[in-house]
Amino acid sequence: MIAAALFLGFTLWLGWRIGLTIAAVFTAADILFRSKTTAIVPPAIRVSAAQGSTRRRLRVLQSAGYLALNARTIPGRKSGTRSIIDHIVVGPAGVFVLDSERWDRRLPVRTISGRLYHGPASQDDRLEHSRWEAHQTAKLLAAELGHPVKVRPAMIIYGPSLPWTVTRLQRVDVFDGGRVGTYFRRQSKATVGHHLNPRQIALVYAAADRALPSVQ
Repeated sequence: MIAAALFLGFTLWLGWRIGLTIAAVFTAADILFRSKTTAIVPPAIRVSAAQGSTRRRLRVLQSAGYLALNARTIPGRKSGTRSIIDHIVVGPAGVFVLDSERWDRRLPVRTISGRLYHGPASQDDRLEHSRWEAHQTAKLLAAELGHPVKVRPAMIIYGPSLPWTVTRLQRVDVFDGGRVGTYFRRQSKATVGHHLNPRQIALVYAAADRALPSVQ
């Protein structure tokens, strides 16, 4: 708008060539200034915002017996976001690995033939990564405890609205960030009669803390 005003003003005063030149110089200077002063939010920061939202919701579940470990690394893997597990949750319903995602709210989320899409892009790689994190966690816990441990993967999405409460896609539970409490209440009800007791929860939680170090 400022460039248009400059163009119009100088055109009426000195002619359209001068007006166009002044407007072009202003636009170039403005772009250069913004490129140097506008902070670009890297993907890692956006992920951290999603993780922080989930952490706050998980703290509420402590009274129901669910304990969380956040931002844990997978030993032996190169450093980077793909070697970090966002959340490990241990509670009455078992062990869970949660992947917190913040997506563009302008693009719809939908499922087609059991596959997850955000806008036109398939999210098969994200679901596969969630399963891989759960597998790695189960393997490390089994080595630490001396017996097999079942770990359930889940993906928590922030940003766009989801047309479901909780759905399971390619063996990964997918739900909105506002449904964290609902998800674990459902898991508790579904596993009645097979709950981990407080002692078992404490043992598995301690094993996870040892086996998957915190991000430094």
